[in-house]
Amino acid sequence: MAHIERNKYLDELVSLRHNGMIKVITGMRRCGKSYLLFEIFASWLENEGIASDHIIKVDLEDYKNREMRNPDNLYAYMESRIADDAMYYLLLDEVQMLDKFEDVLNGFLRMRNVDVYVTGSNAKFLSKDIATEFRGRGFEVKMYPLSFGEYMSVYPGSIQAGFNEYMLYGGLPQILSYNTEEQKAKFLKSLFDETYIKDIKDRYEIRKDDDLEELINIMASGIGALTNPNKLANTFRSEKRSSISYDTVKEYIDYLIDSFLVEKSTRYDIKGKRYINSPYKYYFMDLGLRNARINFRQSERSHLMENMVYNELRIRGFNVDVGTVPVVVTDENGRQQRSSLEVDFVCNLGSRRYYIQSAYRMESDEKIKQERASLLKVDDSFKKIIVIGEESPVTRDEVGITTISIYDFLLKDNSLEL
Repeated sequence: MAHIERNKYLDELVSLRHNGMIKVITGMRRCGKSYLLFEIFASWLENEGIASDHIIKVDLEDYKNREMRNPDNLYAYMESRIADDAMYYLLLDEVQMLDKFEDVLNGFLRMRNVDVYVTGSNAKFLSKDIATEFRGRGFEVKMYPLSFGEYMSVYPGSIQAGFNEYMLYGGLPQILSYNTEEQKAKFLKSLFDETYIKDIKDRYEIRKDDDLEELINIMASGIGALTNPNKLANTFRSEKRSSISYDTVKEYIDYLIDSFLVEKSTRYDIKGKRYINSPYKYYFMDLGLRNARINFRQSERSHLMENMVYNELRIRGFNVDVGTVPVVVTDENGRQQRSSLEVDFVCNLGSRRYYIQSAYRMESDEKIKQERASLLKVDDSFKKIIVIGEESPVTRDEVGITTISIYDFLLKDNSLEL
């Protein structure tokens, strides 16, 4: 497989050097955490003049390193490697396999010339673990599957062909090493069942897993739809004849979020400047895994593109909410009723904010009017953007709404400023 630059994550690791904290790379299985640490970051250190014997790599998942999973053995190994006062870089892969890893890593922090970087499997080592176990001394670097730009940096075909494959098979780096559709589909299905689902079952000791499996299917079929645990529990009762409770559904959803399979986007009242607790939208962090889960049956491109736009915004570091704006509508009897319009994404990063609509096709005046309606009701000065699923020049209408193609949006780093 061709070498893929993951410069965003490399830059983040470089910026965190020598900050006195444990740098913890998290993310879904097979998204490239180990490659980032052992290949990309280690190579950068060597290119900066760091001697190779000052870069200590330990893959704790490797059977030959099994004795290193004992804290005393790892400490002894570290002490044998540290021969002078220069900075040493400790790179630990799959740190959750180390017994009492929290105590061990906190111990390494007391060594003044050791800079610690670790990866953790999402099955045993979650974002919330970092906050609690390291007591403010851990810094999370959250890693995503390949962005479309990263994917296209090594994809041999046209942008359109790459887009279609990315939408169908997703951005896990290993997918690029398979040549046939059958191989890609088999890899993704196997990964979902034998790695992700198994991780969740093992971590949370789930014995009766039929409801978990069915919940994943329901969520995979409804990406981009507003829902909540109560609504999903009702679906189980009415359609699946299952008595699963609200609490169990909520727990299962939390497991999927903790395992980086899905993310939750909360509704935000733009006019009232407040969050609305329910319902939510759930997006899959890798579309290939989502599609594999439902046997590649549903390829509704409008919903898939919406998920792609969400993922790209998250990769760029934005907090992403679903926006609502209140409106008053008049029915056919002349009665006025309160309603609301939806803005697909309200994106915030520091002082920057954007309102974004994802519209795969705007082939009619009615569709254009529909996509613009909610944006026109937002009366602040932040930029408003419609992303469309076809090649098109960037345009800006008389009220300042920008329309941009999905290709420009995904491939140009400054796309939100065009």
